[in-house]
Amino acid sequence: TETLYQQVRSLSYDGRYADAQVLLAQMPADDDRTLTYMGFTSRKMGNTEAAMTYYARALARNPGNVLARSYMGQGLVEEGNISAAMKQLREIRAHGGKGTWAEASLRTAISTGRTFNW
Repeated sequence: TETLYQQVRSLSYDGRYADAQVLLAQMPADDDRTLTYMGFTSRKMGNTEAAMTYYARALARNPGNVLARSYMGQGLVEEGNISAAMKQLREIRAHGGKGTWAEASLRTAISTGRTFNW
């Protein structure tokens, strides 16, 4: 499974989001990590509504998934909803994510309006 996740990250890094979703479809659909990556790839393909649904499902499974919170927050920044993005930033910190890439990338996205690919 870890190898598949690494392939998903590599494909996404290359902008091959649809190909990444093909691999994700082979993984446990109810796993919070799979849901997080489905949200990320959906958002990058322009389907923000689906992305937010995936992120919400990931967080329902694992409220401490700081990566899902970061990606959700970045999607909220893209939508201009800074207050909701700030809420996700506070939740990342509350779940022990202070100092992580997830926290730093969302903090930067909020302050600059620019989001991250991975």
